[in-house]
Amino acid sequence: SRTIEVNLIKRPKREKVLPNVLSKKEVKQILMAPSNMKHRAMLAVIYSCGLRCGELLRLKPEHIDSNRMVLIVKQSKGKKDRITPLSQKIVDLLREYYPVFRPKTWLFEGMTVGEMYDERSLQKVLKSAVARAGIRKPVTLHWLRHSYATHLLEAGTDLRYIQEILGHSSSKTTEIYTHVSTHSLQKITSPFDTL
Repeated sequence: SRTIEVNLIKRPKREKVLPNVLSKKEVKQILMAPSNMKHRAMLAVIYSCGLRCGELLRLKPEHIDSNRMVLIVKQSKGKKDRITPLSQKIVDLLREYYPVFRPKTWLFEGMTVGEMYDERSLQKVLKSAVARAGIRKPVTLHWLRHSYATHLLEAGTDLRYIQEILGHSSSKTTEIYTHVSTHSLQKITSPFDTL
């Protein structure tokens, strides 16, 4: 039987796919688009806390700590709890939302009281917001998380904090955002401009 020389095996290169990122202006257009307050609040919380879709749907009212200005994300990917900073604008938005919708179990509930909001419905909410905003990109809910991380980085936030906020177990995962941040790129002058 032939022995296989392990080091001679060619491993396929992993594609380096950069996360899709929206500009702050595009994010604002999307978040302002829904006329329904619950829809607007859901999209705003995803972006402003950098949440994954499932993390948003599993939020409970008691996970909002407006005294410490943090949002508690329970048992996310990797079964870890983490906290993310809460923006004052989000707290104000949720204070407006709460008395109108009176959520029982979940912060954002479906048609039936006490039932979790449906993921497909949330995707439809985003799709119509993107269309209303006149954005012609195939935006997904995860794009909001990517955009949040990139905007944090562009504002000078330390990568270690971004890693904590997003709940990445490896800093390698967070480092990908350095490749899409235009902050440092904008400081570079194209030689074409000085011809």
